[in-house]
Amino acid sequence: MRKRGIIVGININNKNNFEESIIELKNLCIACDIEIVGEMEQNLKKINPTFYMGSGKIEELRDLIEEMNAEIIVFNNELSASQIKNIEEEVKCSIIDRTALILDIFANRAKTREAKLQVEVARLQYELPRLIGANENLGRQSGGVGTKNRGAGETKLELDRRRIEDRIASLNKELEILKYQRNTQKNKRKKSSIPNVALVGYTNAGKSSVMNVLVEKFINKEDKKVFEKNMLFATLETYVRNIKLHNNKSFLLYDTVGFVGDLPHNLVKAFRSTLEEVCDADLLVHIIDISNPNYKNQIDVTNETLSQIGADNIPMIYVYNKIDLIDLDKLDNNKILISAKRDIGIDRLIESICEKVFENYIRFKLKIPYSEGKMISNIMENATILDSEYIEDGVIFNIECSEKEYVKYKQYII
Repeated sequence: MRKRGIIVGININNKNNFEESIIELKNLCIACDIEIVGEMEQNLKKINPTFYMGSGKIEELRDLIEEMNAEIIVFNNELSASQIKNIEEEVKCSIIDRTALILDIFANRAKTREAKLQVEVARLQYELPRLIGANENLGRQSGGVGTKNRGAGETKLELDRRRIEDRIASLNKELEILKYQRNTQKNKRKKSSIPNVALVGYTNAGKSSVMNVLVEKFINKEDKKVFEKNMLFATLETYVRNIKLHNNKSFLLYDTVGFVGDLPHNLVKAFRSTLEEVCDADLLVHIIDISNPNYKNQIDVTNETLSQIGADNIPMIYVYNKIDLIDLDKLDNNKILISAKRDIGIDRLIESICEKVFENYIRFKLKIPYSEGKMISNIMENATILDSEYIEDGVIFNIECSEKEYVKYKQYII
């Protein structure tokens, strides 16, 4: 059953993207199955350390909760444990902040063991600095001299901190094992010399839709498609598909988790191992939802996140998706414009990817004797054949391939 919620946004010093941030908070609530029944905003020059919001607004919030019969209040700002506790005591209602909401969505959507562990690490790291506020109701000191006579608050605080730190250490060890296994698989893929192409972009920009339209064109198997839905963080896993083009050229296509404004730092850090697939890509395909009025800010957020994970030096092409939802006359035709849902502009997208990832391919001629039937079959199945000629003592191929593949055929070059 959906919870009835009120969203609260405190705009400190008139932030430029405040309205966009509130719209995004509403979409996060929808993704977390919260029904928005009320909204409250306030402009402040500085944060109120007790309630974050102005103390005069607390009574107004209490009245709105009663009027709308709300069960949960979602703040667009990151609150401390003591602020959450203080507000809850005043309004008698459950309080969460934007970071906790995102963590909750990630926890519900994580499917693989690695994603679940990463979310738990992020959640524990979020809780750790909030222990002091959560334990303020216990005494911090007791009578006596020295360190042995500590109060219940300090003792519980130390125990909770140690428990969380031990759990984080244990989870990180398990993540290291999973990372090693993933690196082994990644190294096997690297040996194949197939280029790696990663789809990146803001959440809900249409990365999974782009992945699926390419899967449909070149693999045509329903079970190879990835989950897609018009919501924030529909998928959290990194999916890999081998896209073999009609000319026998191939590239590995990665669909990655989407980015979002004010993504909790711990979550970026926790998901870094998953996003390492992005760092190893030969090309980034930045999918942009051009139908979103704030798409330029979303581009900046994505590029900033890519910089945080060390992927800002990888070649990138910008692809503007969802053109079916806007006025085409206003668009610059020099851009890569597509609609993954309507299968518009996909051939241009593929051309653009090929121009980048196959630009260093070598063209040459080779002659394979008929006695080398296995090599002839290999070339016909895997190489990009520009033309071929059957002569008396073999087949002459004019082909195009990577430097790594070129070494295989060196002895047959004419």
